[in-house]
Amino acid sequence: MSELSHNELARYGRHLLMPEVGMDGQQKLKQSSALIIGAGGLGSPIGQYLAAAGVGHIGIADFDNIELSNLQRQVLFTTDDIGSPKLDTAIARLKKINPEIQFTPHPGRLTSANALEVLAGYDVIIDGTDNFPTRYLVNDACVLLKKPLVYGSIYRFEGQVSVFDAEKGPCYRCLFPTPPPPDMVPSCAEGGVLGVLPGIIGSLQALEALKLLLGVGEPLIGRLVLFDALRFEFRELKIRKRKDCPICGDEPTIKQLIDYEAFCNVTIEEPMFNKIKTIDVVELNEKLQSDTKPVVIDVRNEHEYVLGNIGAVHVPLSELAEKLNDFDKNAEIVVHCRSGKRSMQAARQLVSAGFKDVTNLTGGLVAWAKEVDSSVKVY
Repeated sequence: MSELSHNELARYGRHLLMPEVGMDGQQKLKQSSALIIGAGGLGSPIGQYLAAAGVGHIGIADFDNIELSNLQRQVLFTTDDIGSPKLDTAIARLKKINPEIQFTPHPGRLTSANALEVLAGYDVIIDGTDNFPTRYLVNDACVLLKKPLVYGSIYRFEGQVSVFDAEKGPCYRCLFPTPPPPDMVPSCAEGGVLGVLPGIIGSLQALEALKLLLGVGEPLIGRLVLFDALRFEFRELKIRKRKDCPICGDEPTIKQLIDYEAFCNVTIEEPMFNKIKTIDVVELNEKLQSDTKPVVIDVRNEHEYVLGNIGAVHVPLSELAEKLNDFDKNAEIVVHCRSGKRSMQAARQLVSAGFKDVTNLTGGLVAWAKEVDSSVKVY
């Protein structure tokens, strides 16, 4: 094993005092590698703690730029970083935490075409993403490459952590055989997340990654930890390996990476929903200036509506079914939310109920504030 320098001996002194780590363990960390997928809310604490711990080679995959709304939870970044690539900024910041280690950037989207090549060079993969296509992609790539995967997810006040290792236990597909219907599970951008929560869950992911790299303790293989921040309650669920799992079961049918966008959106191509039209904010603004104005319905929640709105009729999505009779089924109706996701769900609901002319506003309130009226407050 490579020797530790005098600086490293001082830097990792508190590790060296622990018999579970010690000199051998610290040298093992120095020779190990980890890939963090996503440099956002989860990736921030994961990166900070793995760098501080002395993991010798850290890769980061991300393709996004820093926005003001990120700063509430993505603690690697500052106000001065807004507009910069997360990947470059994250690595620059982590190098300041620990200049002794190697960082590898992986720009661009992780796809079925490049995932196996990107993941192959790392000992442990850590999922800090927030969308189902990437989660299934990363899981399947890890199973095919026989890599352990440290999983984490967050939403509002709740988080989940587990370790998937198909060589020793279940994989992500064993827990979630199929993705939820599109729009049924809002993202953090739609539903929100308490800023400190990714710090808690990301730290737990970093803990599990370090245990795997050190070969100590009992990793969360076959176990899912659920955290409820409001109740400050941790619960643990057992996960069993599914014999019929299509990628890690007894007779796997998935032997190469597939089209994960299609896999996670198979339920939305129902003929009824082909009737749903879309409109951009400029077109809607022109319509609102005409004599034949459409009925505009804002389906966000009450606490969102009072933050900023465009004067639309306010009907929260959860109450829409009860208020269908308040609207003319032959009228031209445009529905909107913050960014267009919940309003698409509302549009489907209206079409299902027999409304003849339903349109979804692309980009929602965020696009309206950017392109039509900058005085409208967004969040």
